[in-house]
Amino acid sequence: MEEKPWPIYKIKLGTDRDIEIIRELRKHTSSTFRIDANAAWKAEDALQKIEIFKNLNVEFIEQPLAKDDWEGMKFLYEKSPLPLIADESCVSENDVEKCKGFFHGINIKLTKCSGITPALRMITKARELGMKVMVGSMNESSVGTGAIAQLLPLIDYVDMDGPLLLAEDVAQGVTFDKGRIIYSNLDGIGVSIAPF
Repeated sequence: MEEKPWPIYKIKLGTDRDIEIIRELRKHTSSTFRIDANAAWKAEDALQKIEIFKNLNVEFIEQPLAKDDWEGMKFLYEKSPLPLIADESCVSENDVEKCKGFFHGINIKLTKCSGITPALRMITKARELGMKVMVGSMNESSVGTGAIAQLLPLIDYVDMDGPLLLAEDVAQGVTFDKGRIIYSNLDGIGVSIAPF
């Protein structure tokens, strides 16, 4: 955090020390935290953690419970002081409507839903249902990140740091400056494939 200060950090949790981890990280930055629980919590435990995280500048919680724990998600949805974003519970177009009343928003991953066109339909459906929209990534190169960048005007949150996590990228395109996204001037989705 000191070497690379960013305005937002996504923190993956799911340990028996989640609260301790966030409290310790909070000592080093005032940046917004977004938590991805990776489906590791149980409903009652999740609610206790979320109530604490609310006061530690956490913006939302991604996939707090197992992808098929709909009963637990209903309980959490009705009581959580922070927005809950579906990830593993919302993979394809057919999943968006299922998430209404269980999550406040959905996380769309282009590599899971099959690309930009299905993602656009998922965004439209989520908006019809009054839900927030995030587009996320896993370990996409600049190619996948260039595709994600095309959707930015339509979404609320983005996680497109894939190229920053790669030792070697197969393309060039979108770049970042402390959380600010800089588009390239290239055609299409704005990428150039190696060799450059």
